[in-house]
Amino acid sequence: MALPDIRDDLGAGLTASQWVITGYNACFASFLVAMGSLADVAGRRRIFAGGVAVFCATGLAAAASQDVLTLNAVRALGGMGAAAAATAGSAILAATFHGAARVRAFGLLGTVLGMGLAFGPTVGGVLVETLGWRAAFGVPAAVAGLVLVLVPRLPAARAGAGRRIDWAGAVLFTSALLALITSIVEGGERGFGGPLVAGGFVAAAVLAAAFVAVERRTGDPMFELGLLGNRHFSSYAVAAGSIVFVLVPLLVYLPSYLISVVGLDAGEAGAWLLMLTAPTVLLPMAGTALAKRMPTGPLVAGSVAVTGVGALLLVTIGPGSTPGSLAVPLALTGAGFGLSTGLLDGLAVTAVRPDQAGTASGMFSTARLATETVGIAVVGAALAALSGDRLTGAHYTGALRTVCVALALFSAVATVCVLALSRKPAGRGAAAGG
Repeated sequence: MALPDIRDDLGAGLTASQWVITGYNACFASFLVAMGSLADVAGRRRIFAGGVAVFCATGLAAAASQDVLTLNAVRALGGMGAAAAATAGSAILAATFHGAARVRAFGLLGTVLGMGLAFGPTVGGVLVETLGWRAAFGVPAAVAGLVLVLVPRLPAARAGAGRRIDWAGAVLFTSALLALITSIVEGGERGFGGPLVAGGFVAAAVLAAAFVAVERRTGDPMFELGLLGNRHFSSYAVAAGSIVFVLVPLLVYLPSYLISVVGLDAGEAGAWLLMLTAPTVLLPMAGTALAKRMPTGPLVAGSVAVTGVGALLLVTIGPGSTPGSLAVPLALTGAGFGLSTGLLDGLAVTAVRPDQAGTASGMFSTARLATETVGIAVVGAALAALSGDRLTGAHYTGALRTVCVALALFSAVATVCVLALSRKPAGRGAAAGG
């Protein structure tokens, strides 16, 4: 919601302003598992408090930024703080509540996260419209400050002794993801054949290969790569990643289109996006009910397919679009996420042995966030390249329609992959866990 005003106020192009979101998400995804391990070693409340403090400080710094480079830098640091707060906070909940109480606690957490996704764009639009783009960073920072006041009331639980942090794996994973995302984002402006961009892709591949080699040899790995051999687990991870690869970039870049081309103000754009986000709150219970009545493989694949159909129907978008003309495409795109959210997390954990549940949960969340971040980078780079970095009229409309077709094709391929993985026999881990 704030990106159009940020570009105008700070004189930033599409690629530079894209890092406001991409840098934050990249650091969030990259440091998620490492911060979880650090919380086990250094203390969950301490890491939670540190993460919230960093998020608060960087939010205030973002609100005060006078140039896009400073804004992007503090946003990246904010992503690290968010990763620390998210993982340590979940660990505190898991250690504090047990049995049915734990189920209720995490159910409430999921509800709050869903509400944030559903109503965040609308609230953000109102903030930008009434207080300016800096409020989109300042208000969340103020909320984080209130959270810090309550931190002393949290239990200071520690994990058992003997845990080690896989620093080599964390550095290699983070570096590989950042190299990949940087190459994608900059490729949209510099061209993908340039030496710096091509070198970035090569570096990402080398770092990824080194990460795999390190994880196979270390005694306490960041990721248990053997879980990828579990076809059921892999199918759920592919489905979750595919859905957010389509949904989240549209959630990020549609507001710019609605404001710059359709002519809405930020508040109106936020209201329109409720058609995309409302299904993420309204449909999770329907997805759970369907899972009791039909095989999970077709249900999960169907969720991916529905998301793709919604993206394909968005090719009708144009300067004269109305809420009525966009209602079905946006609702279908959000419906895929709504039907599967929560359900996929539970299926992924139950697809493995009980002793692998924690590792599987961390891998699953990281894979989804990493895919989401790559999706934002890919779509942003495509829009920049196809529109010539001109977010106006026919240039933006043509670029966005092309992206929607590409996302629909991606969803179709992902749907086939999910069906293929779910139909094959599960690995030993899935058989033992499920």
